[in-house]
Amino acid sequence: MKSAFITGITGMVGSHLADYLLENTDWNIYGLVRWNDRMDNIEHLMDRINIKDRVELVYGDINDLSSLLSVFGKTKPDYVFHLAAQSYPKTSFDSPLETLETNILGTAKVLDAIKKLNLNPVIHVCASSEVFGRVPREMLPIHEDVGFHPASPYAISKVGTDLIGRFYAEAYGMTVMTTRMFTHTGPRRGDVFAESTFAKQIAMIEAGILPPVIKVGNLDSLRTWSDVRDAVRAYYLLVTKSPISGEYYNIGGSFTCTIRDMLNHLISLSTCKNIQIEIDPERLRPIDADLQVPDIKKFKDHTGWEPQISFEKTMKDLLDYWRSQVNSNRKFLVR
Repeated sequence: MKSAFITGITGMVGSHLADYLLENTDWNIYGLVRWNDRMDNIEHLMDRINIKDRVELVYGDINDLSSLLSVFGKTKPDYVFHLAAQSYPKTSFDSPLETLETNILGTAKVLDAIKKLNLNPVIHVCASSEVFGRVPREMLPIHEDVGFHPASPYAISKVGTDLIGRFYAEAYGMTVMTTRMFTHTGPRRGDVFAESTFAKQIAMIEAGILPPVIKVGNLDSLRTWSDVRDAVRAYYLLVTKSPISGEYYNIGGSFTCTIRDMLNHLISLSTCKNIQIEIDPERLRPIDADLQVPDIKKFKDHTGWEPQISFEKTMKDLLDYWRSQVNSNRKFLVR
């Protein structure tokens, strides 16, 4: 039986990828976790994890080569999905060195461990659309070979991630492919991202925890939106549909609007009809990647993938997720 190894299984994307693989394949799944990782996003899998029913957690850290040599040596996976990262652009301005170390050196260590063990899995290295940064409007939609102009330490780190993945493919003949996933969201999205913090604030307003005011940052950025459940289906096709070593792909949705339009849509779904908007200077980045519209023809032509879940369903499911979290009587930071 084949097996998949997921770094970042406790994140939004990693947990949804585990769900997808459990439902749509017969693969065994190994998820890399650190001893202090939060398990909220995979809590629904705990019964299976506890009896190792096709999903097993292995302990290590992408910044610790010795632990990676140990876990890859034991699991010998057929597929590796490298999703683990410091993935918050705004946070990267406060912690640039941690971001660079985790995302660049961590990726190098993952790939080097696999190389040192002489394993030959199909490897997905997850970069980011943030590598393109500040793109002139006349260059939209963004195709794969648009030059990089990163606009945050996070984006710089993902340029490194992207290039390291391609380097290991070209230099060592490893089957590594890199993706630049554009904005993707849905249930379990971290609350440091715009649409998720908006949905969380709305849920807290509806519950009477906050006054009817949503704190926002830059609302003028243009985004193409996709659903995380479409994203993980794309990642599955990436590694199974005639994988080509060294290739790199843009992946994204089909619905484009500004952050402001997205926020207005979320507010329209609320049971509270008097919500106001207030700019919070702390939510503004020093510099922003404000035009994120992808050309995904290359990936669609190679895999046949198409986004299936509508923007409206994604936003409703995200808001319902935060309603369920808020109504669970847990305490949340207001951010």
